[in-house]
Formats: sequence, structure tokens, C-alpha cells
Amino acid sequence: MALLKIARMGHPVLLKRAQEVPDILSEDTQRLIEDMQETLADAGGVGLAAPQVHVSKRLFLYSVPQARSEGEDDPALDVQVLINPELEPEGAEIIQRIEGCLSIPGLRGEVPRYKRVRYAGYDHTGQRVEGVASGFRAHVMQHEMDHLDGFLYPMRMTDLARLKFEAEMLKYGVQA
Repeated sequence: MALLKIARMGHPVLLKRAQEVPDILSEDTQRLIEDMQETLADAGGVGLAAPQVHVSKRLFLYSVPQARSEGEDDPALDVQVLINPELEPEGAEIIQRIEGCLSIPGLRGEVPRYKRVRYAGYDHTGQRVEGVASGFRAHVMQHEMDHLDGFLYPMRMTDLARLKFEAEMLKYGVQA
């Protein structure tokens, strides 16, 4: 496995809709998934989309650390893979949550997201997966799906005054 370079804000691959993954079980796709898993672990993040590592494919990884789990409807999860995903709101309730991004290091911002989403796609073995996600899991899935559609979280913010430098937030105890 190899660590992959993370694309930074402004890189063209981050601003375009990613292409479908034609062959989930191909050697290239499986190697990409393994390399993304290593990169995500090294970066200490909770999600990573293929465009963030300069690959325009509709594939992302996500996890729910125990500390971020919001209970029975949002259990802790090890890293999951979702390929050629589909996401749609499950209900109209929207919540604001502070987000960061490996492609925009050092910043955090408050982003509105649906509280619950219905998802479908394929796992790394090519098996169809589907369900409803809520809480932190739903939030991370929407963030990663945005990467597949060419959006970065500041583009979703309704109040850019809520965009803060992470270092200043820690230094002064400021909430985004």
C-alpha cells in the first residue's frame, strides 16, 4: 500500500463531478481502496473521497469513531467503503454541524446538513449496500458525497462568518 497525496482546495479534480467506477473488483479499484484506507488512517480523518487523492471516481470511505457516535441510530463504525453512491434526504430536518476537511487544512466551518439520509451503493466486494444513516454518519456521508459532486463544504455554508481558523478556535476556545 502507499500513502496518497491529498488534493488541496482549488485543485481542479475537487471541483468536478467524479466518474462512475466501472469495475469495482478491478485490481486498480481495489488498490485505490487500500491506498485510500492507509491515507485516511495516516491523516487521522473520518472520511476520504477519491477526488481528494486526485482520482475522479465515485468512491468514498467513511467511519464513525466511538467518540462521535450519537447512539443506537448512529453507532460507531470502522472504515466503510461506498462505491457509486446515491444519497437522498430522509425527511426535511436539517442540523448545523462544525466540519473540517483534509483538503482545506486548518479551517472549520458550520455547515447545514440533513439529519437523516437514505443511501445506496456498493461495498469493496461489489455487494449492494443500502440503508438510512443519521447523526454523525449522515453528516460525514453528505460531506464525502459533496466531494464526488465537485463541492467543498464552504460552498454549502450559509454564513461565512462561521468559518474559523482551527488554531484560533483552540487558542481562544471559540466555537465556529
